[in-house]
Amino acid sequence: MDDLIKLTNKLQTVVSSINAHDTLDLPQIVVVGSQSSGKSSVLESLVQRDFLPRGSGIVTRRPLILQLVTQRQPDGSEYGEFLHTKDKKFFDFSEIRQEIERETSRLAGDNKGISRMPIHLRIYSPRVLTLTLVDLPGLTKIPIGDQPSDIEKQIRTLVMDYITKPNSIILAVTPANADLVNSDSLKLARQVDPEGKRTIGVLSKLDLMDAGTNALDVLTGRAYPLKLGFIGVVNRSQQDILTNKPMPDAVKAENEFFKQHPSYRSIANQCGTQYLAKQLNQILFHHIKDKLPELRSKLNALISQTQQELNQYGDPVLTTGTMHRGSLILRLLTKFANDFVAAIDGTSSEMSTKELCGGARIYYIFNHVYGNALLAIPPCANLTNQDIRTAIRNSTGPRPSLFVPEIAFDLLVKPQIKLLETPSLRCVELVYEELMKICHNAGDKELMRYPKLHGKLVEVVADLLRERLGPTSSFVESLIAIERAYINTNHQDFMGAAGAMTNMEMARKKKQQMALSAKPRKLSRQPSTGSINSMIANQLTHKPSSFTNGTDEDHSQHDSFLHYFFGGAGKTDRPALMPDMPATNGVPTLSVSSMIESELEKKVDEMSLQPQPNNTNSDDPTYPATDREEMETQLIRTLITNYFGIVRKNVQDMVPKAVMHLLVNNSRESVQNRLVTSLYKRELFDELLQEDEAMAMERTKCKQLLDVYKQAFDIVNSTM
Repeated sequence: MDDLIKLTNKLQTVVSSINAHDTLDLPQIVVVGSQSSGKSSVLESLVQRDFLPRGSGIVTRRPLILQLVTQRQPDGSEYGEFLHTKDKKFFDFSEIRQEIERETSRLAGDNKGISRMPIHLRIYSPRVLTLTLVDLPGLTKIPIGDQPSDIEKQIRTLVMDYITKPNSIILAVTPANADLVNSDSLKLARQVDPEGKRTIGVLSKLDLMDAGTNALDVLTGRAYPLKLGFIGVVNRSQQDILTNKPMPDAVKAENEFFKQHPSYRSIANQCGTQYLAKQLNQILFHHIKDKLPELRSKLNALISQTQQELNQYGDPVLTTGTMHRGSLILRLLTKFANDFVAAIDGTSSEMSTKELCGGARIYYIFNHVYGNALLAIPPCANLTNQDIRTAIRNSTGPRPSLFVPEIAFDLLVKPQIKLLETPSLRCVELVYEELMKICHNAGDKELMRYPKLHGKLVEVVADLLRERLGPTSSFVESLIAIERAYINTNHQDFMGAAGAMTNMEMARKKKQQMALSAKPRKLSRQPSTGSINSMIANQLTHKPSSFTNGTDEDHSQHDSFLHYFFGGAGKTDRPALMPDMPATNGVPTLSVSSMIESELEKKVDEMSLQPQPNNTNSDDPTYPATDREEMETQLIRTLITNYFGIVRKNVQDMVPKAVMHLLVNNSRESVQNRLVTSLYKRELFDELLQEDEAMAMERTKCKQLLDVYKQAFDIVNSTM
């Protein structure tokens, strides 16, 4: 039994050497109690020595891991050893108390604050049973004196960290002269051990209970059931401590109290400090025995995990020789370049499953961010009807407008195409930023050992990306400039004037049908505006019926007019002054010249019948638009929308291709060559391979941890 507990003590010492308590949950007994509950007196009774600091307020301000070892010296001496004092032996127990106070102040300060770092004390004595106990600061309600304002929360958190561990046995000390319902130690124990399977209760100060009362129901398990039960103890009084009453005498007086007490004499053999020590020894032994297989498996897993972590830090021996340093740098350069390319291609083994990254983000930029940005641009953004009319008027110069000039269309559509430049350049910038992010995230833990090398790698790749950013942006600007340089009205997808007018006619009919369906009971007696075609005919002659008879001749006349109105030929090539067309089937047809004359006559008649405005300057925004100008404006707007859509489709296709070719692919294909050319130089080896101090310390700590786990595994394995 003692050997198994000593084994745990040895594990405790090994683990404590590098503060690995959080990773390895060892079986131990944790002592919990409120201030003035008699917790320190219970521990001193178990050791049979005065060795703990005493005083008012918080005395225990750091966890004390107390290992008791049954050992008989030839001279019968007893002594203690601290882990932090190496092999120094303390035979005077008052010096042990002073060392605890000194070590507490060193980390927790001289005030009443606490520290989570434990003190390790091992006591060798023939009067103790082999045990491992953890003494924690006493629970308090409110800060007193110079205690921190959140002292209650600090202590409660510290206690919970220890008793929450499944391998901890909770020794809950409660004074018998206080109401058990208000016991802080039992309340905390119930939170982490609601069934009471690993909690043992200790009732102190039974001799201080009011006359006529007793705690028999509690000690027998009837009032508050615990699987490990309650044990009553009677510690030395304050007067006994001041008079230095010998411990053997105190133990004898305790035994006499239980044997002579009328309520406790029947259970006297199950009370007292000596019985408590035996019970704790038995409980700890069986607990360790039950937990050993689980502990062995845990150690095996920790060894594997820590070994894998240590491998990531690499072997510092590789940095000693010139050949080794060169091969190491070349390997790290290649690994960095491969990680960069893999992130772009989507072949990285460490790809995130929580968010888009690398090449997937570039795809998202092309197809969602950039695509939606282009679609969000209105084809006729910032283009008013007045702008269109002014452009048409300006393009005719001092001459009257015979038909919509192409130069007006060119003049209006080019600024709209220019609107595509800004989102296109922003697309280039977004891809560049994503490549920079990939560059900064490339590299593994081994590379992080060398911060200067990693910084140089990022710097070289960043320079490469910046070099490619300029040409890529310039090419994208050229794409927009190319589209503006030549307005191809012969494009197969461009609807032209005829298509635009057909669309306008269909829209007019649909609108008319909707208006009729909205008012079916009363038909308008107003003269119909007619179709777009008849509007054009009415604007060009005051006798439209003279050349439209419902036969095929009117279609030929209509097609001829469309050609002249918005034809593909240049002004010099248009037969604007052709002689009159021959009559067809006896129906005279008008030449363009006669159309112009008729239109002018009509305008003169209209002007003579209406009051003249004060300002008839066509550049005046208040100048009223004619029906023809309204139709021309709508026609131009329809054509701009159609042509803008063609250009937008071209740009949306070409810009991502240009970015991939000039920026992404060029960078990924030349990154390794650039890295080797810039950094694989012997004179740079010493500088680049300066290891990060923090990383070196982490590797050293990891190696120590691995050695501890292996040593602990050997200790556990030797007993199974």
